[in-house]
Amino acid sequence: MPRNRLFTALLPALAIVLATGLPAFAQSATAMADYQAKLTAFQQARQPYEQQAQAYWDEVAAKRRIRNDKRRAHVAVLLEDYVLDQPPVYAGPPRPVDPSAPAGPTPGEAPPIPVLADFLNNAKQQFGFVPDRPQNEVDFKRAYAKAASEAGLTREQIVGVYAFETGGNGTYDMQAGVSATRPRAISPAVGYNQLLSTNTVSILAEHGARILATIRLKAKALSGAAKLSMERKIEALKRMIAHSRTGPQRWGDWDKMAKTTPAGIGIHAAILDRDIGPLLQVQKLATSVHFARMKGYMAPLTAPELELMNLTGDSTGLDMVMMPAEFRSRVPTANFFQQKGYERNPVARRTGVVARLIADMQSQMARGAQSPGARDLAAAF
Repeated sequence: MPRNRLFTALLPALAIVLATGLPAFAQSATAMADYQAKLTAFQQARQPYEQQAQAYWDEVAAKRRIRNDKRRAHVAVLLEDYVLDQPPVYAGPPRPVDPSAPAGPTPGEAPPIPVLADFLNNAKQQFGFVPDRPQNEVDFKRAYAKAASEAGLTREQIVGVYAFETGGNGTYDMQAGVSATRPRAISPAVGYNQLLSTNTVSILAEHGARILATIRLKAKALSGAAKLSMERKIEALKRMIAHSRTGPQRWGDWDKMAKTTPAGIGIHAAILDRDIGPLLQVQKLATSVHFARMKGYMAPLTAPELELMNLTGDSTGLDMVMMPAEFRSRVPTANFFQQKGYERNPVARRTGVVARLIADMQSQMARGAQSPGARDLAAAF
């Protein structure tokens, strides 16, 4: 076919391509221009905030070091040893979405948080462990109350923590953020006092021998199939304890194991077991009581005080517990968090100062304690 006739034949197809392609190209260019304009506005607003926030949280960290040094030297902590201003709040435009970014997680976005099915699958594959679930919720509560009493914890402490952490009706397998209509978790925290997966790994690493001894003692009272089942559980528990003790024995390393390795994820399934789970949760709270005494705080911890340590970590929680009462209405809660932790904690942000935080916790505990689940737990003592 002559060249000019071939070109003439292709003209209709070319016209269609131009007619459909140019508008799409123009839309893409417009979207990118709009994105760049919004990104510039975001960066201009965000930069001064970032500078203010960096200075604020650096001062919070510096004041925390001062308080720790003073307490080690048995020197009184003063009001000036806290940051008394509230943290800066970003009020500018949000970061725009790049229209050219590929679908899927954005760079640096955290992977989905494992849920119960992930803990169970990894426990079975890595350790041959399948938790023995309680026959019902009351059975687990009785085991939990028994373990708590034997550890020296009071009914008031246990019911208060349970009421705050679960609202008073939480189940032994309750995971933070997960519900019948919401399958994604906001945290790996599970159970009556919402034990993190890192807590489970660290508790087995540090207190596994005590937990194992308790389970072995229980096995001695059994016979037949029940005894064989418990012995299999003991062997799996020994493997989990051994694995938790591999590598450096520091919180950061336990955290990495619990969140990023199949075995570490699987270890958290132990919290669902009717024999092991109560011991793990009680050990977390008992460790807080021991930590307070070791640091010289000998007064019995109230339920809100114990929950402060459970919620924010022993050192940070005790920092609030040991604060002079007259300081609590003036000291912002931000003093006891790092920036990311504070931004993820709506209760700390909403209450603003330590006195209101404690009052809010007391109020939630009082309301939650009237719920059927909390009443069942109180009756288990």
